[in-house]
Amino acid sequence: MIDVIAELRRRVEGEIFDYQILMDVLQCYGKPRDQVTRLLSKNVIIRIKKGLYCFGKPYRRKSISEEYVANLIYGPSYISLEYALQFYGLIPERVHTVTSVSLKRSKTFRTPVGNFSYRMLSGNRYATGFTLHSATGYSFLIASPEKALADKVWSDKRFPGSAVSDFHIYLEEDLRIDRQSLSRLSRADMKTICNAFDSRKIWNLASYLERIWKDSDA
Repeated sequence: MIDVIAELRRRVEGEIFDYQILMDVLQCYGKPRDQVTRLLSKNVIIRIKKGLYCFGKPYRRKSISEEYVANLIYGPSYISLEYALQFYGLIPERVHTVTSVSLKRSKTFRTPVGNFSYRMLSGNRYATGFTLHSATGYSFLIASPEKALADKVWSDKRFPGSAVSDFHIYLEEDLRIDRQSLSRLSRADMKTICNAFDSRKIWNLASYLERIWKDSDA
């Protein structure tokens, strides 16, 4: 067992690995799948989802990034919506599910390392407004603050957003986003996002933000 763990730690630079790497390490055993079962039963490794694993806590070199895992579980995808809004400090609530957008159909995963949800966006709406963020030794894709807000507004079917005046209550009271934080969002980035969405709802969001920007500039 110790040799298997040592070899896995030698072969796996990070904390997360796939089934192929696991099989490569265990190929010297007559029944490698039995070894996988044994490693899982002893919590040496943990199955995050089918084909994706991480080391158990006693065998980790560093903590696992939920953001990094979110990109791996279901893709193509990047973090957005409520989790990204919390990540940037735009909303005060703690978000316990890592929320993302994806080109694939909407889906939710409950795993030993966290809960993850994905909301489908069409091509142009998906393909703008995200960046590669690096922190604590991990890199992951995440929406910009402007895109996370647009994704949230677009995906919230309870909020029609049919009038610009509706956004005050929704943004500043329902979501509890501070007006000063809204004033720091980028006009140029929001315009690009509006063009990608081509939606009256998102243009109304931009129009409301324009009022805030003008007040801030005055």
